[in-house]
Amino acid sequence: MEGIIYRYRCGIAWRDLPREFGPWQTVWRWHRNLAADGTWDRVHQTLLAAADRDGKIGWTVSVDSSIARAHQHATNLTRLTGGWIELQESGRRAG
Repeated sequence: MEGIIYRYRCGIAWRDLPREFGPWQTVWRWHRNLAADGTWDRVHQTLLAAADRDGKIGWTVSVDSSIARAHQHATNLTRLTGGWIELQESGRRAG
């Protein structure tokens, strides 16, 4: 369990876990099994309910209306623009 918590707290890759936690594959497998059977969801709900009951959670929401625009090439999606491929296909049809 400490290996899983350490990994999330430090934001590291599974392969970068210190040796003190054992093989990273074992720690990852534990995490995967606990996620699959819903254990992490139950732990989260229990901790959230306890914190709310003790008044440790403020449910005030702040909304920021600022906009962060990305350049059109910042996406990794392919977009058909009528370029070379389409021109070659229409050339085959014409012949």
